[in-house]
Amino acid sequence: MTTDTTLGKDRSFLFVLGSSRPEGNTEILARSAAEQLPAGVAQRWVDLARLPLPDFQDGRHETDVWQVGESEETLRLATLEATDIVIASPLYWYTLSAHTKRYLDYWSGWLAVPDLDFKARMAGRTLWGVTVMSDEDEAVADGMVTTLNNTAAYLRMRFGGVLFGNGSRPGQVRDDERASVRAKTFFQGETPIAQFPQVSR
Repeated sequence: MTTDTTLGKDRSFLFVLGSSRPEGNTEILARSAAEQLPAGVAQRWVDLARLPLPDFQDGRHETDVWQVGESEETLRLATLEATDIVIASPLYWYTLSAHTKRYLDYWSGWLAVPDLDFKARMAGRTLWGVTVMSDEDEAVADGMVTTLNNTAAYLRMRFGGVLFGNGSRPGQVRDDERASVRAKTFFQGETPIAQFPQVSR
């Protein structure tokens, strides 16, 4: 298995916050993990609730040129500048939040932008996930994990897995000792090239 766990100064982390609540449990856990990154590793934080995107319109097969808005351009540049992208989304209905899903939908559009080479440029970068949920059974988040893994696999990215926490009320994740321990070493974990699950025949 090929992995890359070196956190040198050439790494750059983009944290994409997808909660509808400011300073929510997922953000708290993500920041706890980020505190463990070496001082020389760049971090950029983007809150999707404060950088609103309109609903994605699929224009890949249309002749009209898609008008790029300021928020979209900010996110696109931030995404392409990062070596590591951390999707920090609470578990909403067993998958990603609406804010987060909309952001990933825009990746579909970026794939079709002439001369952007989005797929080729994303290959080899690392996708991570952070989520906090009220259910203590992590298996209920399998849908989210599958979404992130398969997204990484399609783009030939590495996948660092998902950091789980438990909590519902504001700040409750701070009481989750297991999540706190995991956060200390999360970004030191293995990051293999993502692969689609084997299909049984």
